[in-house]
Amino acid sequence: MRVLIGGGSGFVGQSLSQLLRKRGHKVTIISRKPGEQKITWVDVAKEGLPPCDAVVNLAGENVLNPLRRWTEEFKQEVTSSRIETTRTLRQAIAKSQSPPHSWVLVTGVGYYPPSPTKQYTEDSPGGDADFLSRLVKQWEDAAQLPPAGGKSATRLTKVRSGVVLGQSGGALPSMLWPFRFCLGGVLGSGKQPFPWIHIEDLCRLLCHAIEEEGVEGVLNAVSPSSARDTNADFTQALSKALGRPAMLFTPSFAVQLLLGSDRAPMLLEGQRVVPQRTLQTGFTFHYPDLDSALRDLVR
Repeated sequence: MRVLIGGGSGFVGQSLSQLLRKRGHKVTIISRKPGEQKITWVDVAKEGLPPCDAVVNLAGENVLNPLRRWTEEFKQEVTSSRIETTRTLRQAIAKSQSPPHSWVLVTGVGYYPPSPTKQYTEDSPGGDADFLSRLVKQWEDAAQLPPAGGKSATRLTKVRSGVVLGQSGGALPSMLWPFRFCLGGVLGSGKQPFPWIHIEDLCRLLCHAIEEEGVEGVLNAVSPSSARDTNADFTQALSKALGRPAMLFTPSFAVQLLLGSDRAPMLLEGQRVVPQRTLQTGFTFHYPDLDSALRDLVR
């Protein structure tokens, strides 16, 4: 297949591109700058899609970038980097004379309201709890294709991802050095749910959504153990994998001072999420629990 990836130069995009090529697919990346096997967002907006069988959008400014203050300007960047790129691709798909078979959007489990007790499946309501929840709702709405003759020719899959654990990017690398020096520990109470997925499983799930004709709708991209994992469980599992004690903790007020009131809940609160429909599609996880995932990532 010919796969077009928005945001393909990022952490997940690089891993997905590598896996797709291993599986025999041809990959083109949409980037800000042109290059080999790349096109730009301006190209897509002006000229439409190149010939392709699947489109994936991974684009989006890092919400938890600690180097950026949570200003109105940054909030707008976070919003537009997701919604505008998604809208650009949706419009290009809708106008295409030969539309792709598959349109995959990767969003987040922040769609569901934070709760220490509620358990969420793909059918659970959400999209109106806080800034991130409303953002995911607008983001997914921007991907919706108009029906053609009663049904869109392109199947849309919305993949709501948890925290992506990988060696080369995401949250894990910045956590490793304090843990290696015995400075790791829980955030806040440590009781907050910790929805997560191994980078390899996320990329395999995206390939599954691209390749399997019957896969569409919402899929939760979280490990099967995520519904019971907490921040304290993650801390303990990472400590075990590294063979280092994790005795310290970061108080809630410190996280709030660093990230602000809109972003701090992303670390201090969480959602208990179940990949119910994901498993029903026949997908299997290579890393279903924290111990197996972290053993692989820190070996």
